Amino acid sequence: MEIFKYMENYDYEQLVFCQDKRSGLKAIIAIHDTTIGPALGGTRMWTYDSEEEAIEDALRLAKGMTYKNAAAGLNLGGGKTVIIGDPRKDKNPEMFRAFGRYIQGLNGRYITAEDVGTTEQDMDYIQMETDFVTGTSSADGSSGNPSPVTAYGVYKGMKASAKEAFGSDSLAGKTIAVQGLGNVAYTLCEYLHEEGAKLVVTDINDQAVKRVVDAFGATAVDPGAIYDVDCDIYAPCALGATVNDDTIPRLKASVIAGSANNQLKSSKHGDILHEKGIVYAPDYVINAGGVINVADELNGYNQARAMKKVEEIYGSLERVFEISKRDNIPTYLAADRMAEERIEALHHSRSQFLLNNHHILSKR
Repeated sequence: MEIFKYMENYDYEQLVFCQDKRSGLKAIIAIHDTTIGPALGGTRMWTYDSEEEAIEDALRLAKGMTYKNAAAGLNLGGGKTVIIGDPRKDKNPEMFRAFGRYIQGLNGRYITAEDVGTTEQDMDYIQMETDFVTGTSSADGSSGNPSPVTAYGVYKGMKASAKEAFGSDSLAGKTIAVQGLGNVAYTLCEYLHEEGAKLVVTDINDQAVKRVVDAFGATAVDPGAIYDVDCDIYAPCALGATVNDDTIPRLKASVIAGSANNQLKSSKHGDILHEKGIVYAPDYVINAGGVINVADELNGYNQARAMKKVEEIYGSLERVFEISKRDNIPTYLAADRMAEERIEALHHSRSQFLLNNHHILSKR
């Protein structure tokens, strides 16, 4: 892998390799862009097949966070960390404390949080060495479990998507097919049930299905049958890539809006949805509630303030749909354009500010 060539092509700022022999730490911090502000992105721990695969994952995820944070209206850039190792057996407190010291050494350019394979407890160990961490235990004034906040954002985004497709943001009487019933999806189903939506649900975990059926009167279907449900909205809330060559011809929904990451198997599937007139809520816009929530910790966590910011996901999606129509492009590209326009506007504003101050200092 030609790392500098890759970084130049996609305009990355920094790649940091962190090693601590005593604890077994092998971590890669990727900082993509800090135009808007310091890079914020979680720490993932995973058993990668190769170091190159780990580097590529860190870089890809960091760039994704730049767009996610910008689209969410946060004054934060994009970064990500991957720790190479099995989170079930390779963890130890000293590993995360050593990692915290590396973060501290970046002096605020990068702020981390929990991600796949890491926990609040791991963030607590990091916090022993640096203040540049979020998602620590709620006893420390942290935001705690982000799932309910993410669900609220998805609910608001789903209403904006319904307005675009149906002319009204009311979900009462709408049939919504929910794939995956984890913590985020359960709370989402609660919001949908309260508004009077009809729920058709599935999950590979029978207990998760029973819980939603019992609580909200949902109709259960087999995992493979969820794509064939006659519904208004399809809500992917489990694995990514469920919008693909096999499923698109089967989907009867007018809207795709859910909490899963990487819902499109490839960009061509976003193009197909656009051609078919299906309203797609880009995943990193609609599921940004979690990152909005942890970002609020940087100002001293206030739940009411965080939830108010999460409500702005509704307006962000309206803007995406507006750009999609304005430029006649699929919504996944419109979301990218919205993020890029915000980054460029702030970059221009900052450059102008520096130029003006340079003239003032020169006159002195």
